[in-house]
Amino acid sequence: MAGAGGWAAASATSGSYTGRGSSTPAVGGRTEDTPRYTLGLLQTPHSSESSGGASRGGARPGGSSGEGLAARRAAGNSAVKPSVSERGESYFGDKSSCVENANTLDLTSSSSVRGLNSTCIGRTPLSSGRSGCRSHTPLMGYSVTSSSAVSAHTVASVIVAVVEGRGLARGEVGIASIDLKNPEMILSQFADNATYAKVITKLKILTPLEIIMSNTACDAGNTTNLFSLITEHFKNVTFTTVQRKYFNETKGLEYIEQLCASEFSTILMEVQSKYYCLAAAAALLKYVEFIQNAVYAPKSLKVRFQGSEKTAMIDSSSAQNLELVINNRDSRNGHTLLGVLNYTKTPGGSRRLRSNILEPLVDAETINTRLDCVQELLQDEELFFGLQGGIISKFLDTEQLLSVLVQIPKQDTAALRSCNTQLLKAYYNSLEDARFGIILEKITSVINDDTRYTKGCLNMRTQKCYAVKPNINEFLDIARRTYTEIVDDIAGMITQLAEKYNLPMKTSFSSARGFFIQMNADCSTLPNGQLPSEFTKITKMKNTYSFTSADLIKMNERCQESLREIYHMTYLIVCKLLNEIYEHIHCLYKLSDIVSMLDMLLSFAHACTLSDYVRPEFTDTLAIKQGWHPILEKIAMEKPVSNNTYLTEGNNFVMITGPNMSGKSTYLKQIALCQIMAQIGSYVPAEYCSFRIAEQIFTRIGMDDDIETNASTFMKEMKEITYIIQNANDKSLIIIDELGRGTSAEEGIGICYAACEYLLNLKAFTLFATHFLELCHIDALYPNVENYHFEVQHVRSSAGNKEKIAYTYTLSKGYTEEKNYGIKAAEVSSLPSSIILDAKEITSHIAKQILHRQKSTPEMMKQRAAYQLAMRLVQTARNSRLDPDSLRVYLKALKKKYEASCPTPRENDEQQ
Repeated sequence: MAGAGGWAAASATSGSYTGRGSSTPAVGGRTEDTPRYTLGLLQTPHSSESSGGASRGGARPGGSSGEGLAARRAAGNSAVKPSVSERGESYFGDKSSCVENANTLDLTSSSSVRGLNSTCIGRTPLSSGRSGCRSHTPLMGYSVTSSSAVSAHTVASVIVAVVEGRGLARGEVGIASIDLKNPEMILSQFADNATYAKVITKLKILTPLEIIMSNTACDAGNTTNLFSLITEHFKNVTFTTVQRKYFNETKGLEYIEQLCASEFSTILMEVQSKYYCLAAAAALLKYVEFIQNAVYAPKSLKVRFQGSEKTAMIDSSSAQNLELVINNRDSRNGHTLLGVLNYTKTPGGSRRLRSNILEPLVDAETINTRLDCVQELLQDEELFFGLQGGIISKFLDTEQLLSVLVQIPKQDTAALRSCNTQLLKAYYNSLEDARFGIILEKITSVINDDTRYTKGCLNMRTQKCYAVKPNINEFLDIARRTYTEIVDDIAGMITQLAEKYNLPMKTSFSSARGFFIQMNADCSTLPNGQLPSEFTKITKMKNTYSFTSADLIKMNERCQESLREIYHMTYLIVCKLLNEIYEHIHCLYKLSDIVSMLDMLLSFAHACTLSDYVRPEFTDTLAIKQGWHPILEKIAMEKPVSNNTYLTEGNNFVMITGPNMSGKSTYLKQIALCQIMAQIGSYVPAEYCSFRIAEQIFTRIGMDDDIETNASTFMKEMKEITYIIQNANDKSLIIIDELGRGTSAEEGIGICYAACEYLLNLKAFTLFATHFLELCHIDALYPNVENYHFEVQHVRSSAGNKEKIAYTYTLSKGYTEEKNYGIKAAEVSSLPSSIILDAKEITSHIAKQILHRQKSTPEMMKQRAAYQLAMRLVQTARNSRLDPDSLRVYLKALKKKYEASCPTPRENDEQQ
């Protein structure tokens, strides 16, 4: 297959093998480009042309690091510039363009160029550099995972294209993403609001290495809100702008028809009218084709559509508040929900778990299917350990194509044979696919059985050299013998030098220097304290000398030439093998999906074995009996204080009070975390739990810094509550902590009261923590409000003159009795007693006035009792599993509770 364009990519002086088409002599005297191995891409090495001493058809250094032309420039070729003929031949070229017009020749905008000054040239017509684009510097791989174990699995390799509709279609967003390590393209299209929360969440799940947008999105003076928000949230990601014309939905559909594997062809029906994701796909595929200098083989890509309607929405602020994947104090710390649940053995399993945590499921049937699997894994130890230790841990990521193909399982499906769960049975049947045997047979006929991905550049070089079996290609066998002889000659020469000079020399190797000489010796043992004059490039680290010689340099050059021949011929053989395998390779997509799902389910089961988690149920009620905070348990290494939670359609609003540090914020986070764990198919930290599926999970959590109130804090609060009010619906779970503390008490109470009344009109489950005790009396007007508080105890010192507060972290019904928390704090200070007494008297007077105004009338109390009874009866009718006798007892208890809640005539008279 031809490469994706004829752009100059390497200087003539670049002679070392870097993994991208540098010119090298090949068998038969031909000059060939060094081949690259890129998963899912077919590439034929191009002949080198002597045009200005530059090698054409160069790809990116490092194979598939995904850093685009910016990385190539930063790698040391700051004068990359296409010739006129090259510009005319390229798909991206504009024959009317001229070299001087730099704005019409950009491939990558200024935002994606790293480590270069403003005088860089060599731009190509794919994109135009806009002055409005901001400069970002990619790190080793942008990753928002927390623990080091996870981040090792998630080095960014995903390129994403994003496009938004214009005019009346503004807010309709199309996204296409492709992983350079895995031939799978994911398409998304959905309507978003002015906050673009869905887009930001989707991008955070993808953890992109590079984001592509239209150049019109960052026109100087007319930057779109979407572009501004994305650049603000992804400061460590490379941004590239391309001309709007390449976002072409017709081209996108054509690409998918050509490239999509036959087993996933139903995607065409799903996306043929989704113009924006098709447009994004067109720009993405053409851009990847350009930076990889290769095209995807026909019918080789897995393409799937992933909308946002089948998953719960968790905005990025809520994900941060709850520490789902990143610890707020230390991003490298594993004290997150991901850290609690992540016992995966494969990178694919880790990625799937992470994306599920950020976008939980909303389909109860799918969740219960997962829970059935987790339950069977917990009940069958042999199955659990057989899968986790014996099978799943053997799978590598798809980064190393050769290793993955060699290690296709032969008989390990036996572990799933006796499973009872329908999902596991389906996985077993999928793994019995005959195509695995066909692929294995073809691979083993060409590739050595002991070929593996190994650590160490010399070990990996050896694996590449001898990956193909002998007697497949006569020229390859000759080249390998030549290479072996050269390596032996190098070792022999260094041995002779050691004997000649009577020095403890040994052969060493590095990817930068090739073979060189190393020696551990004290300076005093050398003649005149120096090495013999024939040695050059001498470096010393403590007592270790590293050096080479003119003869060794020449032998290294011969070794490199031999290697290039071997790599080229191996590449051609592997390409032929892949062509034979392509028609059967679709089963590997299923294999990858099955392995990652099994790995995640095993991780859930593993987490259950370390704590007393229970299987959740799904009803129309949020009921948690003695639940606790999963992350806090991991930090403390012991079970935290547990508490109950109960919300129904009739009691859907819980007001929580209590002094600072009594446990309010921790409890609120605990509820949200348990909800998420249930909706991804995990067991939950509780004695019993039942959940209503939440379509959105919103949190506004008060931080310690909120105590220092200021204008910025208040504005942040207002933005967060505005977002919640604009997006919440009847199926939302809403958690609000300490709203209104950034302004005066009067305004804070007013804002909180108004927000509560708005949310009370929804059927959403809301938990609202506050220090404004005036809000607690809202239950007199709204019978669906319940008051709870965190208890504290007052303990006097042994001297009896000082009192301190002991926190119980226990949730109890009713609002807090700690009404004068500030006065009690003043009592233990050195404030004069006369001032404290005045404060108590004034506070008592104000409280009586407020209480008198908000006092419930007998009629209101009766209405509330009737409402509560009606809602309990509805809940019983929907969800009761009681036998007739038990049900009769329960209903009698409800009746007694109702009668006790209604005021008697005497009480009515007294209150009047």
